[in-house]
Amino acid sequence: MTRILVVDDEPQLLRALATNLKARGYEVDQAATGEAALMLAASHHPDLVVLDLGLPGIDGLEVIAGLRGWSAVPIVVLSVREREADKVAALDAGADDYVTKPFGMDELLARLRAALRRGAPASKEEAIVTTADFSVDLAAKRVSRDSEEVKLTPTEWEIVEILVRSEGRLVTQRQLLKAVWGPQYEKETNYLRVYLAQIRRKLEPDPSRPRYFLTEPRMGYRFESGANG
Repeated sequence: MTRILVVDDEPQLLRALATNLKARGYEVDQAATGEAALMLAASHHPDLVVLDLGLPGIDGLEVIAGLRGWSAVPIVVLSVREREADKVAALDAGADDYVTKPFGMDELLARLRAALRRGAPASKEEAIVTTADFSVDLAAKRVSRDSEEVKLTPTEWEIVEILVRSEGRLVTQRQLLKAVWGPQYEKETNYLRVYLAQIRRKLEPDPSRPRYFLTEPRMGYRFESGANG
């Protein structure tokens, strides 16, 4: 079943959107703040995000930036902001579509279906990522080594998944901390050092000389499967 994360600080609109989407067969997660949205996205991995820009705490543009650090999930912005500059800013940040409030439910649903169609092929292509030493099944949320499942903690899995989905791209320390633990942990880089060491012990052939989970000093981390060379 397709899972949609709806993010809006208006309780009535949040309930109305959730009710309409559930009636059409979608699974729905709801968030009223940007911080909650990032945590839900990291833990529940929605197929699409419907996002208001004017949120308490971190705003919608920051949520888009946080998601785009590790995910290609389609994002449809739903906002009262009608200025062209606001629309351009959201699309430049990584949103896939922009719908202004008030809106017709039929139009919104059509936009969501279109965004889901555009996003589907990419997610299917990367269902299983294979290296010379282990494979990561993103759909089943499993890591296998020598035909046996490697037991990862939920936090270890979240870090592995974010890095694998961003293969070849730098994921900054801030992006990882925000996605896995939340914005209040953006400076806790020691968390990442501890968890990356654990992940390397479980997956790297030589944890002291990693070939898959690489560190970019003072910047972040990068996953390389070795499939391209």
